[in-house]
Amino acid sequence: MQPRNMSMSGVVDLAAVKAAQEAKAKAEQARAQSAREGGAGAISPADLVIDVDEAGFERDVLQRSAEVPVVIDFWAEWCEPCKQLSPVLERLAVEYNGRFLLAKVDVDANQMLMQQFGIQGIPAVFAVVAGQALPLFQGAAGEAQIRQTLDQLVQVGEQRFGLTGLTVDPEADPGGAPQPAERPAGPHDGLLEAAVQALDSGDLSGAVQAYKNVLNEDPGNEEAKLGLAQAELLQRVQGVDPQQVRRDAADKPADVQAQIAAADLDLVGGHVEDAFGRLIETVQRTVGDDRDTVRMRMLELFEVVGPDDPRVIAARRALARALF
Repeated sequence: MQPRNMSMSGVVDLAAVKAAQEAKAKAEQARAQSAREGGAGAISPADLVIDVDEAGFERDVLQRSAEVPVVIDFWAEWCEPCKQLSPVLERLAVEYNGRFLLAKVDVDANQMLMQQFGIQGIPAVFAVVAGQALPLFQGAAGEAQIRQTLDQLVQVGEQRFGLTGLTVDPEADPGGAPQPAERPAGPHDGLLEAAVQALDSGDLSGAVQAYKNVLNEDPGNEEAKLGLAQAELLQRVQGVDPQQVRRDAADKPADVQAQIAAADLDLVGGHVEDAFGRLIETVQRTVGDDRDTVRMRMLELFEVVGPDDPRVIAARRALARALF
């Protein structure tokens, strides 16, 4: 199966928004099916590291990713950096105690998988979360960097897809089947599900209202904040003429609303740096209420992309410089 890329820090185009929502729904369906079948016993720490080949990729990686984030270590026997990286990943898999599963792929024996992931060199580390593939890093990496990346991956799995990991029992027999950790139903799951269904059906107004309903009761709900920012962005660009928006932005560089509209289009098209750069330049040219309007739109777009995204971090610094 061809992997599909997904940003860890947020979806920024229409296709990615829908793909993320579908992946979450599939993950929830898989967990529900597992619960109906009675689940399975806890796994041993030794089962947190598995060897995967092309024949077992669907079962061992894609299906398992509905229960837990799966980290893929692409390696080869002749690769010296791999011999340094792989033991670190294996040790961290055990240390993280079921919050992710490590799948090792020998590229010499699995050339097709290497090609499907577009790997140009090894070691290369990817992840699959709820069926969505995303690159983590390539080449040798320090343990601090690896830990930071894994922490972000686990956070994405938990917050975006409800993947709380596997139950690990040191006394369990190696080779036992995995069991997803029980995830209690949240008080706002019904409202969040209604918002997802509204998005899937194209009812952006309904999705916006459903997310607002969650935030009225739980202002700190991160899933609702992200969903609301995405739904409002999609609502703003729905039905606009992209060519006219871009002409207006080019012809009227001092028009705040023209620049904001163009930035929305930039972000929906995946041009994150262009969107942020356009708004920062507009901040530099404006004062008073106009400047505050642009600043607020930037903060909304930061929510769409995700606060931990390097592009957001860089843009926050640039915005601070422009303001002060």
